Amino acid sequence: MGIDWGTLAGVFGVSLGITMVVVVMFSLGLAAWARAGHGEPAPDNSPGRHQKVASVAAVLCFASCLAVAAFGIDLIVPA
Repeated sequence: MGIDWGTLAGVFGVSLGITMVVVVMFSLGLAAWARAGHGEPAPDNSPGRHQKVASVAAVLCFASCLAVAAFGIDLIVPA
């Protein structure tokens, strides 16, 4: 029994890449969420187009992280 080092390196590379993408997407989601004003109340600002776009971007970033996590769980847990 031998180890196929090329396949092992490929799996490591893909998992490292996906991990980096998820971390970046989550960070972008947090930044967009804060930019939308969800971290603290802003009494003088009414929710404008910029805040709505930032909220939608944050939700999309978090949804993509959730989708990747759900796909990983689906791969691991047998049906």
